Amino acid sequence: MESPCSVSPRADQSSRRSYLCNFFPVACLLCLALFIGTTFLASDYKEFGVQKFTQWGGGQKLRTNKCENRCRPPGSEALPQGIVASTSNLEMIPLWNSSKKNITSPANLFVMAVGIKQKYLVNKMVVKFVASGFAIMLFHYDGAVDEWKDFEWHSQVIHVSATSQTKWWFAKRFLHPDIVAEYDYIFLWDEDLGVDDFHPEKYLSIIEREGLEISQPALDPAKSEIHHLITARLRNSIVHRRTYRPGGPGKVCNAQSTSPPCTGWIEMMAPVFSRAAWRCVWYLIQNDLIYAWGLDMQLGYCAQGDRMNRVGIVDAEYVVHYNRPTLGGADEDKTQSTSSEDDSGSENAKAAATPKSHKHDPRVEVRRQSYVELAEFKRRWRKASREDRCWVNPYPQSIPL
Repeated sequence: MESPCSVSPRADQSSRRSYLCNFFPVACLLCLALFIGTTFLASDYKEFGVQKFTQWGGGQKLRTNKCENRCRPPGSEALPQGIVASTSNLEMIPLWNSSKKNITSPANLFVMAVGIKQKYLVNKMVVKFVASGFAIMLFHYDGAVDEWKDFEWHSQVIHVSATSQTKWWFAKRFLHPDIVAEYDYIFLWDEDLGVDDFHPEKYLSIIEREGLEISQPALDPAKSEIHHLITARLRNSIVHRRTYRPGGPGKVCNAQSTSPPCTGWIEMMAPVFSRAAWRCVWYLIQNDLIYAWGLDMQLGYCAQGDRMNRVGIVDAEYVVHYNRPTLGGADEDKTQSTSSEDDSGSENAKAAATPKSHKHDPRVEVRRQSYVELAEFKRRWRKASREDRCWVNPYPQSIPL
């Protein structure tokens, strides 16, 4: 007999089911309310916590960690990022009527170190590059600037004057990569070049198509003074990137050659750099060394890839290299020789034609200094490559400096 207080298992199970069914909606409502309340509380607590964290100095630390990851030009940290103009160009801006300013800026830059003695050669080059829409910058190493005013283009170009400085001295100080960042290509040429057979637009189309980051026009072998055979023009060729001729004393160039001057090399009298290549080359130029000797052998490191593909000589567009003396190397000897031929009967002419060994030639000093700086550049390169543990030489088989 069952106790009046006892409940049968079936009844108990049914009672439990009924209880759960009645309680479940209430439980769901309670859970929902609890979840919503917790969310608001968490949000409030988070806001409160962030405020307190900021008040306690922790927020500043989080902000600092986040802002440290921003890439900003050194020295601009005190300014809001949006106001920082990190690049520029060499375009001259009018003092009034700025609304009439030419909308299309030059896409490429032509630069030369010039002296008044090569005035007419320079004029031919400038006229050609101005007509092709280049920005022009002239470095006057002899201090003569006003003497160029008789040319129509005088007021259209940038003139920088410093006595007896090379184009590399000028380039290091006035062609910072951030200043010329808007130009696709930088032509950094000597003044003693003939451009009768050279067309800037065609040259640009070739190097873009060929993917050349560092290049130069070939030299007309019939009219030029050739120092390195790789620079001589090849007929029936558009571009060449190597030579199979002797590269110098004890240096044989063949199909297996992988280093300058057999491949991946140009001469420094008429180099053309892409924007990216110039940013690298500018750092390679030493601030206190004014000559480029040694620099040409290392240009391949700035080729933005394999120097055997990215560095080349353009045969289709070529120039003449007259190799005229500059930077104090006057033409006195040639002038005297010419006068002696005209006045062969005079005693003064014979005296002028007689070599004077005691006469001081500044070119001898220039050449001597260039050798000194070449040795110094080699020493610096060896030291830097040895001490930089993180640097990996992409050309380990190259002949060391």
